Amino acid sequence: MPKKPKNHRERIYEVYLVRIQSGEITPDDRLVDVAIAQAEGVSRMPVRDALMRLVNEGYLATSTRGFVIPEWDRKDILEVFEIRRMLDPRAAALATRHLDAPRLQQMHDAVRDATRTLETTDTPAFYRASEIFRKGWLSAVPNTFLRQAIDRYQSQVQAVRLVTMKDAQAHKTIVLGQQELLSAFEARDAVTASDLMLKFVLAAETSYAVLTSDHPN
Repeated sequence: MPKKPKNHRERIYEVYLVRIQSGEITPDDRLVDVAIAQAEGVSRMPVRDALMRLVNEGYLATSTRGFVIPEWDRKDILEVFEIRRMLDPRAAALATRHLDAPRLQQMHDAVRDATRTLETTDTPAFYRASEIFRKGWLSAVPNTFLRQAIDRYQSQVQAVRLVTMKDAQAHKTIVLGQQELLSAFEARDAVTASDLMLKFVLAAETSYAVLTSDHPN
């Protein structure tokens, strides 16, 4: 059966998500829905809906001059890591009890795809696979308030990824961390999942701190 063609909203969302994930769109860029609609030959509404979806997912922020990449300074990002060290391990432990077979398969496929990028160095593919993996375990966290609290710093996760994912050593560290976490999730081992998630967050914090050490604040 042929696939149903994507509507304008879905198509524009996917195009701009990839552009953000690849680093093509920078904090200096301004995305204006009217201009994008003219360039795409569509009405303004599907463009705005697509951009607002990216806002809701933490990839963009609104401004008086259009939509922009959320800006974080180094101090704020490192402070959020303190919160992540407390929340992410507990969330991972809770998720182990509620990850169903489809989620685990999706996460398994994401880790496989991320591992392949060690050879291809395809940063957008690595970003997408990492996002699928993260959304997979996070969606299984049964505590709604905890899940929502973690969702609030999605843009911080994005900012860290844009810095670290192009670094070869950080790339290897992230993939190894995902592989280890997947094993703990599949084994339903809450204690190990919690410990590994803390290790994963600490590794991301260290990589970010090192890679931005010449650019304080």
